[in-house]
Amino acid sequence: MNDSDDRRRIAEAVSILDNKYGRKSPATAEAIPVGAGRIVLALEEFMECVRYLNTRRSSTVLTLDSEAAVQDAIYLMLRPWVLDLVAESPTERVAASRYSIKDFVSKSAKTIIEAKFIRDVAHGKSITKELHDDIEIYRSHPHCENLVFFIYDPDALIPDKAALTRQIVVARTYDGVSLTCHLIVRP
Repeated sequence: MNDSDDRRRIAEAVSILDNKYGRKSPATAEAIPVGAGRIVLALEEFMECVRYLNTRRSSTVLTLDSEAAVQDAIYLMLRPWVLDLVAESPTERVAASRYSIKDFVSKSAKTIIEAKFIRDVAHGKSITKELHDDIEIYRSHPHCENLVFFIYDPDALIPDKAALTRQIVVARTYDGVSLTCHLIVRP
């Protein structure tokens, strides 16, 4: 397997995603903004996309063994049709004296996407606190009306996904501004 084969397979996967979720032509894509709902729907198909790439040929294209690998897969899924999707911005100040590294932001969709990779039992148990900390940071961000948490939990280490959903996916208003939190846990 060489780099050319890998690039070709990734290009095929992006083309399939673009046909399913994306633009019909470049002019149409720029004229029709992508909202948070479409982003969430696409991310709900994450495992289907991974499964496609990993079973299409004999060797695996995506090895999801870290948060960075999950972020790469999310970027490949979303970037063809979320035209203003921007990766991490570590120098942007979001609150008082705090800095935060967003995984991705789409200003037109007013959406921030945070990817998490559950690496061990302790992280699975503490993910609720991590998500609440992120909510606290992003609630005053000027480009965040929607906060999408994508959690990749390959070993099912989150003890109670239903309880996590009840805590995170609730209507929130801060100083008269709404923040909608979305949660996707895969696999």
